[in-house]
Amino acid sequence: MLTLFDYPASENAWKVRQLLHHLRRPYRTVKLSIFEGEGRTEDYLRTSPTGTVPAIQLDDGRTLAESNAILFFLATDTPYLPDDAFGRAKVLQWLSFEQERVESVIGSLRYWTLTGKLEKRAPVLVEMKRSTGERTLQILDRELAQRPFLTEHGYSIADISVFAYGSHAEEAGFSLQSYPHVRAWIARVKSQPGFLATMHPYSDDPHSSGELP
Repeated sequence: MLTLFDYPASENAWKVRQLLHHLRRPYRTVKLSIFEGEGRTEDYLRTSPTGTVPAIQLDDGRTLAESNAILFFLATDTPYLPDDAFGRAKVLQWLSFEQERVESVIGSLRYWTLTGKLEKRAPVLVEMKRSTGERTLQILDRELAQRPFLTEHGYSIADISVFAYGSHAEEAGFSLQSYPHVRAWIARVKSQPGFLATMHPYSDDPHSSGELP
């Protein structure tokens, strides 16, 4: 059985949980207390070189880290990834966009805000991320005005990935009032059969107010 190395409050880990739920694929969970340093052990670093979650281990012992790589692997030969080369490349385009402009920008601001770290960050860095985040939302709104989901394929791992942190933009201090197409897309993703709505806030972890090792 597939093993998922997880931290419940991580939206990166939510991406993988969501896809596994869509696929009705059984798995076992190993939860890591990342703020207590469990992601930095020698054993786990052999699984995830950066010490982050999520990561998976297959039945044969092979391991794979980084949420979007895991999504791509698990979605192959399923309805959540196109079967043609160009279609898959379009999905990869949005997975790259998510890492550069959503997870590392909106995701970081949300994490800092919800764990009380925002005021400890350099104001110039925060402002840069806020500016980039607004541009990200503008791009998404423009693209989603043209089609219901991020690619012509329809609902895919591209949507799962971008939704993970993009849908929580307001928790990062952004307003979605000026982005009607983003709001409509969020509602469409939430309406998908098997959508995982359960939230695991950072506040569930008493160690999350500390810095990651």
